[in-house]
Amino acid sequence: MTILSTQRFRAGSATLAVVALLLTGCGASEEVPESEAANSPAASSSGEGKTQYPLTLQNCGVETTIEKAPERVVSLDQDSTEILLSLGLQDRMVGTASWTDPVLDDLADENESVPRLSDNAPTYEVLMDTDPDFVTASFGRHFNEEGGVVTRDRLAETDIPSYLSPTDCDNGQSINGGGKRTTPVTTDALFQEIRELAEVFDVQDRGEELISSLQEREKAATEGVDFDSADVAFWFADTKTPYIAGGKGAPHVLTDKTGMTNAFESGDDDWEALSWEAIVDENPKVLILGDLQRDRFPGDKLQDKIDFLENDPLASQIEAVKEGNYIALHGAEMNPSIRYVDGLEKIKAWYSENQDKLEN
Repeated sequence: MTILSTQRFRAGSATLAVVALLLTGCGASEEVPESEAANSPAASSSGEGKTQYPLTLQNCGVETTIEKAPERVVSLDQDSTEILLSLGLQDRMVGTASWTDPVLDDLADENESVPRLSDNAPTYEVLMDTDPDFVTASFGRHFNEEGGVVTRDRLAETDIPSYLSPTDCDNGQSINGGGKRTTPVTTDALFQEIRELAEVFDVQDRGEELISSLQEREKAATEGVDFDSADVAFWFADTKTPYIAGGKGAPHVLTDKTGMTNAFESGDDDWEALSWEAIVDENPKVLILGDLQRDRFPGDKLQDKIDFLENDPLASQIEAVKEGNYIALHGAEMNPSIRYVDGLEKIKAWYSENQDKLEN
């Protein structure tokens, strides 16, 4: 049984030793009285038993109460899915949805047993056919009345608690569900999500180990990296009206930790549909390109983006295009997810080989 993804622990041998202890503990967890085990299945398998049920969380303007550790969770986004898998909760998952990329290699085995309800958002009927007892989402659009899967109120009416990532919340409102950011995304919000989900399932120790692993990898990935305020732009998708990152969304974590300047940091939205004229006017020195393994918008794939940039009369005038200054990141690495650290590692790899280009 894999409790935590091994990639999360490659930062050092000391952490690997902790994993070994956890793996050993998986086969011989602490005994729990039968009555308690019935109310807390996660506790009986993890040997933690720290969560006091019923557990009530204040979650993005919604008070949600969990009576016991969920046994049939559906995750509506890849970002939330990979947190749950990293916490070793695949045996509690009955469905996932909204994928931009393949699952992390070191979570592939865990993901194998979890049904994929849809590559994009599932319908309400498909969701409810799984008989969920807990529903999570990274983006609040899934909980919208119009165009969403199901509202949180409707789930609550059928005694199904729900959870929205704090990375999509500002002043009690979902950003992706129609709100506005007043402060940039930070890793603190991501770590809060990990801790709260770990508490819901009574696997707090796993949550802390995952956070420690991410912090260790982040430290290694940012050491010696300084873009010296070079202008960069993050292009997620669409060649017609490209979706470019504003200054407060998840890419802020990447720019803040590497000394980059987001050429569109004044943008209010996480991702704004801009014109190529606007991008040429800003003339970024580096382009961070989304390498998406989906076919939702023109130019989702990395090579399609590069072909467009280098053949379009307007886009080809951008300095980053002329110099070939491209950093490719998976979509999940540009979202507020545990993959932010994979993004930092790729940025460091590019920086190590191309630092001289930033000095010109």
